[in-house]
Amino acid sequence: MERVLLLHSSREGQTIKILDYIATKLGSDVQCELVDLHQPLTVSLADYDRVVIGASIRYGHLNKKLYQFIAQHQIALEKAKAAFFIVNLTARKEGKDTPETSVYFKKFLLKSPWVPALQDTFAGALFYPRYNFFDRFMIQLIMRMTGGETDPTKEVEYTNWQRVDQFVDKIKLG
Repeated sequence: MERVLLLHSSREGQTIKILDYIATKLGSDVQCELVDLHQPLTVSLADYDRVVIGASIRYGHLNKKLYQFIAQHQIALEKAKAAFFIVNLTARKEGKDTPETSVYFKKFLLKSPWVPALQDTFAGALFYPRYNFFDRFMIQLIMRMTGGETDPTKEVEYTNWQRVDQFVDKIKLG
């Protein structure tokens, strides 16, 4: 049975939701394990047939623990069949929803010593009712500036699941 390690750096849970979806789409003959990148790794990447990393953007940045993880495990990631995706609200807009057009992905590639062979960018979700006052205010301000949803009572999922399906197909081929 194929084993896939699903690693996440998630803030609000949409990255985990995408990884759970990927696990389901990989099929019942694939054993998937979901692990938080922010916790010490208790498994070896070498024990898995594939590795998929999902990371979310918050206020324009990936979590520094993602970069620490990559620095610590770069050799293993380069040997593994590894895929990487970034989740952000900017990707809700056409033309900003690919690794080639995402400012966040470009920034990641400049900062990271690891260049994933398989990479993508997915739109995330807004969870206004779950945010504290400061986060709600700041995200509303950003969304106002970028033409997005500002109603503080709404939760809006922007993830394009067909794009995630295409990513899963590439994982299966890789």
